Amino acid sequence: MSTRKDWDTYFMDIAYMASTRSQCPRRHVGAVLVQGKKLLGTAYNGAPMGVPDCSEAGCMLVEEYEMTNVDGEERMVKKQRCIRTIHAEQNLLLFTDRTDREGSTVYVTDQPCWTCSNMLANSGIKEIVYHRPYPKDADKVMELMQARGIVFRTLERYEPPADTVMNVTD
Repeated sequence: MSTRKDWDTYFMDIAYMASTRSQCPRRHVGAVLVQGKKLLGTAYNGAPMGVPDCSEAGCMLVEEYEMTNVDGEERMVKKQRCIRTIHAEQNLLLFTDRTDREGSTVYVTDQPCWTCSNMLANSGIKEIVYHRPYPKDADKVMELMQARGIVFRTLERYEPPADTVMNVTD
């Protein structure tokens, strides 16, 4: 007899399934809105509706410089970021109602970036559960969530469903 999945695993599995809809070659992200045990919405990262996505038109990369600690030394590092896609968390907020979000939980495959965290902090949700870390914004996002009283936690021992995980590119 198989063991029944706990609710965190169940909803994170659904977030990973949503991420398989993404056409971004750099990162597939999925997000799920849950009120109690009721699924209220799913979303993934991608270009706006009706607009060619990264698989059709290529990534729309911008270059940014960022201070990074490399071997104990602060260095300025050049990074590329795609701006063609709307993040999964942003799509989730666009396609769900504020009343549904009040007191809800968001499950997301990846720790939200700073911009998504700001939006989630004002969305009415009470909890964010994620799987993969996003170290770039981790400290300031954690501070924001503490200041807003939003539970912010990772599923450390979670294993995503087969065929839902891509290699992540920074």
